[in-house]
Amino acid sequence: MLAALAARLMRIDDGSILRAAFFALLLGTLGVLLIDFRALTANAPEALTYRPQPVLPPANSPDEDGQKRPAVTTSPALLEAPLVIALGSGGVLSLTGTVDPGSAARFAEEIAARGEYVETVLLDSPGGSVEDALLIGALIRDKAMTTRVASGGLCASSCPVIFAAGAERQAGRDAAIGVHQIYAAALSATLIDALTVAGVAMADAQEVTARITRHLALSGVDPALWLHALETPPDRLYYFSPAEMDEFRLVTAWLDN
Repeated sequence: MLAALAARLMRIDDGSILRAAFFALLLGTLGVLLIDFRALTANAPEALTYRPQPVLPPANSPDEDGQKRPAVTTSPALLEAPLVIALGSGGVLSLTGTVDPGSAARFAEEIAARGEYVETVLLDSPGGSVEDALLIGALIRDKAMTTRVASGGLCASSCPVIFAAGAERQAGRDAAIGVHQIYAAALSATLIDALTVAGVAMADAQEVTARITRHLALSGVDPALWLHALETPPDRLYYFSPAEMDEFRLVTAWLDN
């Protein structure tokens, strides 16, 4: 039997042996990586991988620090879906849904194609990618567009960064506009990215906070507004009252309900 096996092995060419060895090594490496990834995600700090649920968080503390969330009339399914950019009548460009990574590029393409018709950006979003929100906001400020959140609409988390960029900022008195802390998953496109930046998450958050503060100041909004974001856990939202939005110059014109 051993002689027959040896004869078969002798007939296998060197290329086949090398290919078999390569694929065995590749499978072994993938197995080790899978084990390491499972261990890494199991031990990852909750703050790095946490994604707030539900999409409509309540006010940020039991003592109602910050007003209760105004009634939101948009379907949670629409808010949870990736951002939809749609041009309507009267030069109104609607941004509805979650600001997913790549939203800023899609928004820039829309403005490049049909920007001459766009006068107002209507927001209805639970937020999402902070980087994309900053880029969208910068383009809105550069084009001197109006931003709007209607009564019954939501503009939360990173969405107020976009809203703040408007040359005129219109809101209904029953609009739900709120902020909370930045978390690593909001700074990254994927879970792996969030875990990769674990060692520098604090530095990244500080750098992004500085960019947001500068963005608010350039837009004419009182940067003190963002103190409420820094104080509010990511599973809650600090919803601004109309008086606070006046105080922070977040809203420049109120809409009739």
